Amino acid sequence: AKPAEQTPLIAAEAVRILHQAGVPTGALQLLPGDGKVGAALVADRRVAGVAFTGSTEVARAINRALAAKDAPIVPLIAETGGINPMIVDATALPEQVTDDVIASAFRSAGQRCSALRLLCLQEDVAEPVLDMIAGAARALSVGDPRELSTQVGPVIDAEAKDKLDRWIADHDGAGRVRFRWDRFKPLPTAGFYVPPTIIPLDRARDLREEVFGPILHVVRWHAGRLDALLDDIAGNGYGLTLGIHSRIDATAAHIAERLANGNVYV
Repeated sequence: AKPAEQTPLIAAEAVRILHQAGVPTGALQLLPGDGKVGAALVADRRVAGVAFTGSTEVARAINRALAAKDAPIVPLIAETGGINPMIVDATALPEQVTDDVIASAFRSAGQRCSALRLLCLQEDVAEPVLDMIAGAARALSVGDPRELSTQVGPVIDAEAKDKLDRWIADHDGAGRVRFRWDRFKPLPTAGFYVPPTIIPLDRARDLREEVFGPILHVVRWHAGRLDALLDDIAGNGYGLTLGIHSRIDATAAHIAERLANGNVYV
């Protein structure tokens, strides 16, 4: 087991519990470290299989390294990140949409692989639903996750914060930020905090990468053009999770059938 370099204590505790439960130490060993350790493991011809959770970029690098080995072909199981769209039509209940958006996009500071990153709202209801979501986001408590009142904690490290801050700043400079939490309340000064943010986009295809933090991108779609939206979403190359808010069974079934996502929530 080679944990991400940011999480050695969590991994060490998990391995300790497994050893305590009877898993032999010879069958499970912990190798903390950065990417160099992972690369050495993947390159070793004795490794008979790799199970990886992380970014698509790193998964592709692992796949290339395994293919380049002069050794028996080994399986790679990769659960990579996702853009994880949620599609909302005009029949959806705004309060339910808001609850799910806030929980999925901003809780855990957007750092779950299945976190909502792309909200697709039918034009007819987009404005009032966005107002409701922004109001709920404004009421979030951002701070130390050791406090029970905290709803949004920090991101994992300085590198992640810098990347997310640049993403927000670039869109803010282009006039594309609809909501920023820190426009209403100050962010904590100690720690790697990123403000919950809402960024409108023109098309679903404009989001081509996973933005791993409390940032929600929003696109609007017109009634009668659902299939065009689904084509855009399918073209972004991700298929981890999908959310659907509709009270029309046929609509939910059509969306789920068109998009080959691993997990679909209706």
